[in-house]
Amino acid sequence: MTDKSIRRQEIAADTMIGAAILLITIGVLHIVQGIAAVGNDAVVTAGPEYTYEFDLTVWGWIHIVLGLLVALVGGALFRGGLWARTLTVTIAAASIVVNFLWLPHYPAWAILIIALDTAMIWAVMTAIPDSDWH
Repeated sequence: MTDKSIRRQEIAADTMIGAAILLITIGVLHIVQGIAAVGNDAVVTAGPEYTYEFDLTVWGWIHIVLGLLVALVGGALFRGGLWARTLTVTIAAASIVVNFLWLPHYPAWAILIIALDTAMIWAVMTAIPDSDWH
């Protein structure tokens, strides 16, 4: 292997590790949002006449379940398999959609998670696949 090829593989490995850490972080943030919504509906509010009207407890459980899935996929991404990369992009896209729908309830958190999901998808999609790095 050439020096250039070795360096590219190191960058790819670092990118994948960063994406896995981001996924676990996003999962924890989803769980915290869900607990806030389930535990105390007064913490999270919605403006009047919001198009996607669910009970906040339902939103809370959606975030808790999605957070657990996201964190588990993040753990799997540390192994670097193609299936984990595919699942990462899929679950991050679902997270972006859920947080877009969640924007009126808790805009700061939703925007933060959307930004982290976008960065994580970029990291996974730019990494060079190689079965030797994990």
